[in-house]
Amino acid sequence: MVTSPTLILYPLFAMMLLVVIVVTLLWSLRKNAIRSKQVSIKFYRSYSGDAEPEYNKIVSRHYSNLFEMPMLFYAVVILTFITQHVTTWMIGCAWTYVLCRYIHSYVHLTNNNVIARFGVFLLSGMVLLAMWLALLVMLIG
Repeated sequence: MVTSPTLILYPLFAMMLLVVIVVTLLWSLRKNAIRSKQVSIKFYRSYSGDAEPEYNKIVSRHYSNLFEMPMLFYAVVILTFITQHVTTWMIGCAWTYVLCRYIHSYVHLTNNNVIARFGVFLLSGMVLLAMWLALLVMLIG
């Protein structure tokens, strides 16, 4: 146990900030695409018809990614907190996961190097798996 179990919750706020950054970028890109007539506002009714600009699609897909694997992160952090199994190691893992996700976002939204992006994604997945296994061991033991 650590002196302040709430320390495990701060990485959740950092992940929320990442979501806010990405959705703000996406909103700005879509607004600009509509204003510049690159895409019709009608496109966003059903996401069919003329395609939106490629970079907008990348950011949109990335935004969706933030509601996939990170949900497992939120769950393990909250379960760790609720079950009172917060350790310095779990806090470190949580921050490592968040750092990986920020790096993943940076790579995906800048040069989009697929090899680098996959490497960081894989690392974040391994950290997440380690957190779930550690919690399971603590619950059993």
